[in-house]
Amino acid sequence: MAPLGASKLGFMSAGSAAFMVATGGIVDAGTIDGDYKYHVFNGDDDFIVTTLGTNPTYGDIVEYLVVAGGGGGGWDYAGGGGAGGYRNSFSSEASGGGGSSESNLTVAETTYAVTVGGGGAAVTTYGGNDGSDSTFSSITSAGGGGGGYRPGAGRTGGSGGGGSDGYEALTAGVGGSGTTNQGYDGGDGNQNYYGGGGGGAGSVGSAASSQGGNGGSGLSSSITGSSVGRAGGGGGASYTGANPGTASEGGGEGGTDGQNGQSGTANLGGGGGGYGDAGASYLNSGAGGSGVVIIRYKFQ
Repeated sequence: MAPLGASKLGFMSAGSAAFMVATGGIVDAGTIDGDYKYHVFNGDDDFIVTTLGTNPTYGDIVEYLVVAGGGGGGWDYAGGGGAGGYRNSFSSEASGGGGSSESNLTVAETTYAVTVGGGGAAVTTYGGNDGSDSTFSSITSAGGGGGGYRPGAGRTGGSGGGGSDGYEALTAGVGGSGTTNQGYDGGDGNQNYYGGGGGGAGSVGSAASSQGGNGGSGLSSSITGSSVGRAGGGGGASYTGANPGTASEGGGEGGTDGQNGQSGTANLGGGGGGYGDAGASYLNSGAGGSGVVIIRYKFQ
């Protein structure tokens, strides 16, 4: 894999090792990629730097991927949830919303609290719930926006939730806004009983047409040594069982009459799918997927 991109001259530490030593999260024999070690946080924990290295380039530098929880889908011909915010400093890979790779972090011998955002809960009425933020040191990724409830707009977030159906003569809901360098906007609903797709880290959610809008694409990262897609938007709901919005990279597909919206996948930060008809079945939208924090550094 590509080496850490930051360079520091003249840095020294009281520690005797050339490279950093740290604990926290999931780190074992399976979390080694060449000369790099990575810690995976699927829930709240501490990242503890016990020793800084004496190496002037890599001794106090970490790379990161911080993905927030995705928004839940809305209910009643509703919009899909937006993906959680996606911030990334690994190699030349991009952050969400079309942002470039961010700067690596300089760390100290101290304890850093890591917070992993939960996905927005499924609903059996009204608009989708927002996802929760994920944080590491100075890095915060915003939770995804919930999908709009008929005839409402999607909510703002890391990526924006999709807008809902306009309910006959009313104006259809518009997609919620994403956050700069974290995610994209959600797609608009229409007046024909279809909800818009939630925004993803890699693209806007699709507007509803003759089907529910597709969730925006996520992004893939190889920070763990193999490529994994995350932070796709949830699909918009559809009418009479036809053509719900699709999803990818951890997002959930939209629902239809008598069918729940699908939930986002845990620790991928995708949005949940919107729910279709609010008639006799009264089912639920899809919940957003929880986020993840991954920290990587040279250890030998």
